[in-house]
Amino acid sequence: MQSAKEVRRRIKSVDNTKQITKTMEMVATSKLKRATDRVRAARPYGEALGVVVKSLYAPEFAERFPVLRQPEGIQKVAIVLMTANRGLCGGFNANLIREVRLLRESLQEKGIEPEIHSVGRKGMAFFRFRKVELASTYNEVGDAPTVENAEAIIGQLRKRFEAGDLDQVLLVSAEYKSALSTPPRVVELLPIRPPEGAASADSYILSPGADIILTRLLPAYIRNTVYKALVENAAAEQGARRTAMKAATDNAGEMLETLTRNYNRARQAQITQEISEIVGGAEGLS
Repeated sequence: MQSAKEVRRRIKSVDNTKQITKTMEMVATSKLKRATDRVRAARPYGEALGVVVKSLYAPEFAERFPVLRQPEGIQKVAIVLMTANRGLCGGFNANLIREVRLLRESLQEKGIEPEIHSVGRKGMAFFRFRKVELASTYNEVGDAPTVENAEAIIGQLRKRFEAGDLDQVLLVSAEYKSALSTPPRVVELLPIRPPEGAASADSYILSPGADIILTRLLPAYIRNTVYKALVENAAAEQGARRTAMKAATDNAGEMLETLTRNYNRARQAQITQEISEIVGGAEGLS
C-alpha cells in the first residue's frame, strides 16, 4: 500500500490536472457558442448560392466556364484535408486523417496518386511524420475562419483546375451536426456538377445575362463552399474538445474520490501503527 504522503502527492497532481481540463472545457464551451453562430449564419447563404448556381447550369456553359468542365476520365486529383491546429479534442483529428487515408488508398487502387493539401497543423504533422509528401500546407486558420482564408486555400487549386492541370478537387472536413456528432465528410469541390433534372438557364428570365451572373457567382460559390467547411470544422473542433475535456474532468473527479479513500485508509493505518508503537513503548517501560 502506498504511504499517505505518496497518495497526497498524487491527489495534488490529479487535482491540478482537473483544474486545467475544467478550464479548457469552459473555454471550449465559450468558443463553441460563437462557432455555432457562424455555422448558422453561413449555411443559408451557402445553400441559396448553391441552388442558384446549379439551377443556371447548362452544358454549353462548360466551354466558357472551366469550373463547369466535366472531365471524361479522372486522373489528376487533389485532396484538401482540414484538421485542427491543436490537439486535446478526442478523436477529431484522427477521424479526419483516417478518412483521407482511406480515400487515398481507394484512389491508388484505381491507379490514381492524389496530391494532398493540408489545412491545419495536425494533418501536416501526421503525413510529414510518415514521409508522405504534401503538395501544400496552410496553417493560418484560427478559431474564426474568414472568406480570405477560404480563398487562400482554394484559389490556386481553382486556377489549376481551370487550366486542366487537375481533374477533380475533393475536400475532407468535419460536418457539424451537434457538439457530440462531427463525422468526417467528403465534398467534391470541382468540377461543379449539375443536379439531376436541373432546369436549363433558358427557363429563367435573367438580367443581366447568365454569362455575367455565372462569372461572378461561380468563384463565390466555390469560395463559400470552402468557407462553410472551415466554420463547420472550427465548430466541430470546439465541440469535440469540450466533450473530451468534460470526460477528462469527470475521470479526474472519480480518480480523486478513489485516491481520497486510499489516503484515508493509509492515514488510518499510519495512525493505528503510531498508537501501537506508543502502547508498546509504554508497556516496555512499565
